[in-house]
Amino acid sequence: MKTQKVLKIFKEAGALLEGHFILSSGRHSRKFLQKAFVFMNPDATSKLCKALAKKIAKEFGEVEYVVSPAVGAIIPGYETARHLKAKSMFVEREDGVFKLRRGFELPKGAKVVVVEDIISTGLSVRETIDAIKDLDIKLLGAAVLIDRSGGKIDLGLPLVSLAEYEVESFDPNNLPDDLKDTPAVKPGSRDLSKNTKK
Repeated sequence: MKTQKVLKIFKEAGALLEGHFILSSGRHSRKFLQKAFVFMNPDATSKLCKALAKKIAKEFGEVEYVVSPAVGAIIPGYETARHLKAKSMFVEREDGVFKLRRGFELPKGAKVVVVEDIISTGLSVRETIDAIKDLDIKLLGAAVLIDRSGGKIDLGLPLVSLAEYEVESFDPNNLPDDLKDTPAVKPGSRDLSKNTKK
């Protein structure tokens, strides 16, 4: 699946937003990919994840487990695992750090790929890798539906992306004038746990 077809699916879902957004990385942008609008549609999600699974299989061969960061990548992680005929699990934050919880365990020697929905700076993927890299597994690499860095991310592991869509982003202390004058919205899921009562 080509980048334009991926972006067409996002556009048709109303998931290509324009305005002033604070990304999960903390950087600001005029554009935001609201993947949740895509994941509302099982057919569109399946189409994207099937194409990603095909690229993963071509790059890495057999995959036994897919691990994704919660919350945003749980759905595409699961759906990609389904097409790979692999098992799916996710990491969650505990005291601010990603960990395997809920009794999830990766068996010794398991062939594992980290699957994320959209990558900008790579922080969530790196944190997911950190959560499992010291286990006795074969961590093959990572895969994403959309690479917003335009192929510039270095995770220290191979990265497969279904599409590259480089979007300009800005340091919050050095915003262009048009963004300084526009209220910012933070639509991502990274800080959800901070707002949840225990």
